[in-house]
Amino acid sequence: METDVQADYMYMGRNLADLSINDDSSSSAFSDCNSDRSGEFPTVSSQSRRLLLACASENSDDLIRQLVSDLESCSIDDQKQAAMEIRLLAKNKQENRIKIARAGAIKPLISLISSSDPQLQENGVTAILNLSLCDENKELIASSGAIKPLVRALKIGTSTAKENAACALLRLSQIEESKIAIGRSGAIPLLVNLLGSGNFRGKKDASTALYSLCSVKENKIRAVQSGIMKPLVELMADFESNMVDKSAFVLSVLVSVPEAKTAVVEEGGIPVLVEIVEVGSQRQKEIAVGILLQICEDSVAFRTMVAREGAIPPLVALSQSGTSRSKHKAETLIKLLRRPRSGDPASSTSV
Repeated sequence: METDVQADYMYMGRNLADLSINDDSSSSAFSDCNSDRSGEFPTVSSQSRRLLLACASENSDDLIRQLVSDLESCSIDDQKQAAMEIRLLAKNKQENRIKIARAGAIKPLISLISSSDPQLQENGVTAILNLSLCDENKELIASSGAIKPLVRALKIGTSTAKENAACALLRLSQIEESKIAIGRSGAIPLLVNLLGSGNFRGKKDASTALYSLCSVKENKIRAVQSGIMKPLVELMADFESNMVDKSAFVLSVLVSVPEAKTAVVEEGGIPVLVEIVEVGSQRQKEIAVGILLQICEDSVAFRTMVAREGAIPPLVALSQSGTSRSKHKAETLIKLLRRPRSGDPASSTSV
């Protein structure tokens, strides 16, 4: 993703650690995105470069006010130029993010997100994203009506606009009350689509946003109903995708609801999870065992499927050589799989 968010992705990863699962490794799973590469802009004029240099000085307030004024110009070219410069000014400097927001840029930038001009929309989305990297701005952006335009950009924008809209929605989802609003605005199916059909950066951004949003139960159900299990299982099965950890963490959040357990089984997830336990990294094995535990806890039928898939030998191996946490999860699952079926209170659970 050619996105300005990546400079602060490590920060976002830290915030995600306390969202849904008690696993410190979930943080690093979502913090390894590349740095932004969208700032070169070969079309930037020499005048713009001078303005940007001027804004780097202490006397930047007048320039920012002028740029904010230009966002509401009758000229699309002036709007594009102003949005691009604000996008760049907010890219790496926290002080500029605060100044730009206080100068009143947020509402006109949100208006630009609904523009029919693809480049204007993209600059508006990315400027909002960069401003949202400042925690002080997130609530103002959400309360100013950014969610629906960002969802629209996620649907019809350029590939960069879609990716940056996903990241902006991720930032806004870190406000707890925004999670439901984002889910109800139609973002979940679009993020699922990006997860399945986007490029690598798009998939990463979609998975991170979904991980955050799906800490809310109704968003978990929306994700399952939107067909998220198919791309998740496919990504977990592809060890060359560099998405095994991320997709597994998203699944670990979803699988707490019955709909997700049934869906992952129907999509062929059990053989994939057992394979991860057998040949994955230590972290991948631990995530997979945790998911299998949740799948098996209330269903004899699912336990039978997991056992028949050959899970017990790699689980025994993990119980002997894994981390203390992995060993405990593996031992718990082994006991569950070996539990006698007769008289099992879960035996009446339907598949």
